[in-house]
Amino acid sequence: MMPEELRHGRYVSLTTFRKNGTGVATPVWYAVEGSQLYVWTRSDSWKVKRLRNDPRVEVAVCDVRGNVAGGAGRFTGTGRLVEGEELGRIRRLLSRKYTWQYWLTDVPAMIVRLGKRPHTGIVVTF
Repeated sequence: MMPEELRHGRYVSLTTFRKNGTGVATPVWYAVEGSQLYVWTRSDSWKVKRLRNDPRVEVAVCDVRGNVAGGAGRFTGTGRLVEGEELGRIRRLLSRKYTWQYWLTDVPAMIVRLGKRPHTGIVVTF
């Protein structure tokens, strides 16, 4: 079941875990649909590498700098890496939520990379 507080935030602090169990938190854009939370990130990011080793994640609503307000809920889930059609769906969800910010970052980056989008999606289930 999707925690209600996650349906309305602007950013979440996504914590992924190193092999030794240490959590590493990163603020990310996200979208919610149904009972899942969706994130996209560069395929070569450390969070992708950590998720390949350990699918546990923790999320909490945060500000753009990753600061989680006192008393905010922290929710544990399982992260799954996706590409292809599912990644396209995540892009559409994020472009609807972050309209101009999304296009301001994605389109110029795609032009610089000659049309390549080296991204991976993360689907979090609670």
